[in-house]
Amino acid sequence: MAQVQRMSRLMVKTLRDDPADAETLSHKLLVRAGYVRRNSAGIWTWLPLGKKVLDNISRVVREEMDAIGAQEVLLPALLPKEPYEASARWEEYGDLLFRLKDRKGGEYLLGPTHEEIFTLVVKDQVASYKDLPVMLYQIQTKYRDEARPRSGVLRGREFQMKDSYSFDTTDEGLAQSYALHRAAYQKIFARLGLDYRIVSAVSGAMGGSASEEFLAPAAAGEDTFVDCPSCDYAANTEAVTFALKPVDGSGVGPVEELDTPDTPTIETLAEHLGVPASATLKNLLVKVDGEIVAVGVPGNREVDLGKLGEHLAPAVVELVTAEDFEGRVDLVRGYVGPQGLEKVRYIADPRVAPGTAWITGANKVNTHAKNVVAGRDFEVDDYLDVVVVEEGDPCPKCGTGLKLDRAIEIGHIFQLGRKYADTFQLDVLGQQGKPVRVTMGSYGIGVSRAVAALAEQSADEQGLCWPKEIAPADVHVVAAGKALQTELALDVSEKLGAAGVRVLVDDRAGVSPGVKFTDAELIGVPKILVAGRRSAEGVLELKDRRTGEREELTVDEAIARLAA
Repeated sequence: MAQVQRMSRLMVKTLRDDPADAETLSHKLLVRAGYVRRNSAGIWTWLPLGKKVLDNISRVVREEMDAIGAQEVLLPALLPKEPYEASARWEEYGDLLFRLKDRKGGEYLLGPTHEEIFTLVVKDQVASYKDLPVMLYQIQTKYRDEARPRSGVLRGREFQMKDSYSFDTTDEGLAQSYALHRAAYQKIFARLGLDYRIVSAVSGAMGGSASEEFLAPAAAGEDTFVDCPSCDYAANTEAVTFALKPVDGSGVGPVEELDTPDTPTIETLAEHLGVPASATLKNLLVKVDGEIVAVGVPGNREVDLGKLGEHLAPAVVELVTAEDFEGRVDLVRGYVGPQGLEKVRYIADPRVAPGTAWITGANKVNTHAKNVVAGRDFEVDDYLDVVVVEEGDPCPKCGTGLKLDRAIEIGHIFQLGRKYADTFQLDVLGQQGKPVRVTMGSYGIGVSRAVAALAEQSADEQGLCWPKEIAPADVHVVAAGKALQTELALDVSEKLGAAGVRVLVDDRAGVSPGVKFTDAELIGVPKILVAGRRSAEGVLELKDRRTGEREELTVDEAIARLAA
């Protein structure tokens, strides 16, 4: 017996107009259709219809996690400071952490993620290699103090997430646990009806080695990823690499200084000299944990500060200020060049390969230098991919021009390795009777974010259009208005419920058929069954919400069709 929800008793209030502060399609429709309501910036109430969708996604996630042998637990959201201080993430997370004190002055946080706590749980519970491998997961509320929460439930300060963790004694075991999660994620997102891509990613502050993201392409997405039209390569833009290809610079003449008054920018320099920006070398100064570092990229490209930060994590990267130039005669603002820099670490993009020649700053006011050759006139301390990826950049795998797309991150999997096991000395007794350091994996799915991703991908001009697996009901029965039609709608709804079909029936009195039909389209249940003009004959109209196809059926035919 499935539930029959009567709209006359259901707490749902639909809106005709978009909320004034809504920017994304999912934000507009989830509010208008009565699924969520805003409490404050980044904090949302899940109303009855929304809670059903959220629970259905959790159910799918739970079923597939159980299927690979993962065990569900529930950890607290209120966590002590000490484990996060031990892992250094108390500082690394910065302003993203919600921090608080109890009445005795003890410091706590609201958990943004739980690697530390899971590690300590396993340290307490597991003693021998015979107890491993083990995979644990939870579906839990997480907290991050976003500076600008936006896009409805896509980027909130409080959100639902499934996080799981694997614990193995060998790297081969970790790889197997990672593969199990990867396959489970593919099944989860297929069941949810999401269009998604698996892309290479960087681990950043999470640490570890292998890392992949599951991205749902959508115009509202905050992630940019690349994919290759000629091969299977796909990656987050922060993970795109460019091969270092040294060239022969032996034929380049000696360094020559150029008089370039009032040319502190690449644009003014290129115009003054009549050369393309790509012939110049841009040198961006940043501070890495307070130390000045120069970053060199071709003049026609921009430095991706997010990418640079991921490469250098957990160090803090920030731009220099005017005050940082004071007392540094070697740093001439607007005219910095890598040759002659004193006590400054120099990072370059691989496009600044050994042998390449550039026009760059001469470290003198109103002066630049040409024929400055990498490896001859200056040395690069570290080569890192740090430019903003552009449409048409070569695919690292086959060389074809890459395409850029927007997407919503719905899942992320990491091979963490022994970062947290080292921090908390997570060892077990090995087969040889000696302690063995455990290796870990971390795997996340944004449960509440998946609701928004599905709304973005499946909605149309009329409203939401949920896949059956996660919709709040299987069929939306609409009584067109008269007593006879309402009686038929309620009767068929009870029979459908008895047959195991989840039903939402619009039996509201005093609401026009037009409003009911509009609400049915807006709410987005996969099938709409209308008790209308042929109700006296016991004939109903069944409409497919996605395709718009309609057909007339008797009560028995409708029940047989929907219960199949």
